[in-house]
Amino acid sequence: MPTATAAVDRETMHQLFEGRHTTNLFSEGAVDLALIHQAYEDARWAPTSMNCQPMRLTVLNPGKRRDAVVEHFKGDNGKKTSAAPMTVVLAYDPNWHEHMPTLYPQVEGLREKFAERVEFREKMGRDNAFLQAGYFIVALRAHGLDVGPMAGLDAPGVDAEVHAETGWKTLMVLNVGHGPSTDDDAQYPRGERFDFAQISQVL
Repeated sequence: MPTATAAVDRETMHQLFEGRHTTNLFSEGAVDLALIHQAYEDARWAPTSMNCQPMRLTVLNPGKRRDAVVEHFKGDNGKKTSAAPMTVVLAYDPNWHEHMPTLYPQVEGLREKFAERVEFREKMGRDNAFLQAGYFIVALRAHGLDVGPMAGLDAPGVDAEVHAETGWKTLMVLNVGHGPSTDDDAQYPRGERFDFAQISQVL
């Protein structure tokens, strides 16, 4: 019989969820790209439909390329991003189906099948990229980074800046770094969360 997987300890769970906070203000200091790389290496093993893995990442350090992207953000999102040590544009590849012979070889003809179903393919790509985004955020936290996700942006404008050659489609951005060592007014207060009894039914 397979050995049962041991549960993660509560301290680790606290670090990943309740003990962390969406971050809008970061301390000074660059982010090591190796941490972003390793977070993806860990998150990539989590499940997606038919192992389609449509999420794509564009890592932006401070500089002209990120400044150009920030021009397409709404409200205060540009100011928050300009102050962050690193920004990751999270997107999906509309042509994820091209990789199905490698990613899901047990079913033949999937690439050709999905090529004809454009609307379904785009919905499946978006849905699964959002799923992967959740995994990726938790993985970044596991590596000691704080994350500020935001979707208030002109996605086609961002695509024109960084995805013109790839054809990827922007979903959101993640500002990444280390949060301030103490609570700060620039951080939003933690919102209430539903408890299990409020959002579940057991049948």
